[in-house]
Amino acid sequence: MALLLLAIAQLRFGTPALAGRDHVIVLDTSSWMLARSGRGTLMDIARQRARQYLRALPARDRVMLVRADALATPVTPFEPDRKKVDAAILASQPGSTALNLNQALSFARHMQSQEGRRAGEIAFIGPGRTAESGPGSSPPPRNLRVISIADNVENCGLRKIGMRRSGTDPALWEIYVSAHNYGTAPRTVTVSLDFGTPQVVGRVAVGSQRLTLPPAGDGEASFEYRTTAAGILGVNLTPHDVFPADDHAEIELPGQPALAVTVYSNEPDLLRPVLAATPRVTAVFRKPSEYHPNDQGMVILDRFVPPQRPTADSVWIDPPAQGSPIPIRTSVENVPFEGWNPNHPASAGLHTKDFKLDKVSVFEAAPDDGRIGEVAAGPVIVARGGIVARGGKPKIVVLGFHPALSAMRYELATPLLFANLLRWVSPEIFQRWEINGGSVGTVKLALDQDTAQKDIKVTGEDGAALPFTLRDRTLQFFSGAPGSVRVVAGDHEYMYAMTIPELWDSKWVPPSDARQGIPHFAAVLDSTTETWPWLAIAGGLGLLAEWMLFGSFRRALVWRPLLMGQKSRRPVEVRR
Repeated sequence: MALLLLAIAQLRFGTPALAGRDHVIVLDTSSWMLARSGRGTLMDIARQRARQYLRALPARDRVMLVRADALATPVTPFEPDRKKVDAAILASQPGSTALNLNQALSFARHMQSQEGRRAGEIAFIGPGRTAESGPGSSPPPRNLRVISIADNVENCGLRKIGMRRSGTDPALWEIYVSAHNYGTAPRTVTVSLDFGTPQVVGRVAVGSQRLTLPPAGDGEASFEYRTTAAGILGVNLTPHDVFPADDHAEIELPGQPALAVTVYSNEPDLLRPVLAATPRVTAVFRKPSEYHPNDQGMVILDRFVPPQRPTADSVWIDPPAQGSPIPIRTSVENVPFEGWNPNHPASAGLHTKDFKLDKVSVFEAAPDDGRIGEVAAGPVIVARGGIVARGGKPKIVVLGFHPALSAMRYELATPLLFANLLRWVSPEIFQRWEINGGSVGTVKLALDQDTAQKDIKVTGEDGAALPFTLRDRTLQFFSGAPGSVRVVAGDHEYMYAMTIPELWDSKWVPPSDARQGIPHFAAVLDSTTETWPWLAIAGGLGLLAEWMLFGSFRRALVWRPLLMGQKSRRPVEVRR
């Protein structure tokens, strides 16, 4: 029975402490793994080394595969089936972000501690090109094994691309391109730009510049390109090198919107200066007798009530009492202007109120109307409508006086008022664009002005909202996949074309006590001898011997001759 109990306990001779452990393979799948070498890409070599390590492990050990780039992603649990782990290794592909090795090693150590089994090795496989580590990085684990992959770092690539509309010429794009030399020798490269639109076949060359990049240094190039059309701007870096993925980028440029304004007035010179100050407004002046109700864009009616209201957004200047879109309650003369409504966008930045109005109409505003400007008797500038407020009806602004025919014509508030009205009616023409081309990963955006968090929206290419943080005018968000990200902060709009792979900042140096290379577990496995089968056989033979010597088998052998002797001594009856 003791032999059988030892067999059940699986008694072994040798060094079983090195068997039956949980190992973690941290496979580098950062964007740098797309770099070419003499035997394919770095990813091809890493997959081969990972499979060699997997085959070297003892059969009774379990293995977890973790793919590491900016995030540590577990692909398998601690898996005893090597075929599943091998298939996961073969399916591993480079991502678009740089390696965060500290996070990957911390994750692997945490997973080993959660299982409650004996921890094996944490095997990192890759060249060790990492992104900049943040503060508070933990030390490498003691059970770390490093399987290094040699790489050629003679690479130059695009780093950043910035674009914005010129402040003096809205049709002019100011373009900034930055390139980085990751190698150890100076390199001369050429930065070239081209532009294409969906309506035109082929691409137009924008310009090119030659840059000499110092080792581990940057170079910048500036360009200007004039266009109001939407299209794709291509940025190219030549000659190509071992990592061509960062030699090309494409950025989608939005078209330059313009607002068509039709003015019906018998005195067009009164309004011409305030409309000519905005280059994104195309104004057409007509007489009231030429009125057409189906004008597009925006319509301004100067002291004129049309027979049919316009279908577009409209501004009514000092309309007659009969036919005003907002009822006129009364008319007052020689009254001081009281002030502006700070809660309405049409009065943003307006503070002037030290003037009198010779004659002004006071309107009967509805509860949901916007009261832009008021006198003591009531509102004299009223805004009504909008998609949300009025079920999609056109926006209407009514002024109870003519700014150019009152004391307001000498105030700075007059052009600002019309600019605000145009912005409220058509906000897209005043949108200030900044377009940035860069790498995927974490983006930090320094905002020009204080913007409440509720007025900020960050959306991905599919329209889904992305999480972000806002601290001290610095907006931070993360995108791990190539694509475009749109940030709307007040009247500013930022476009991020995140199409360039994120590359490393430094070379990681493994600790001196870390194990190196592919291990050799075969000798350890051979020195472990399984004894339980022999113990089970010996125990079974012992039970059989006991039964034969002391059990029912022995009693049968003793009594059978006695019984046979008694039968032989019986008298035999002989009949004659």
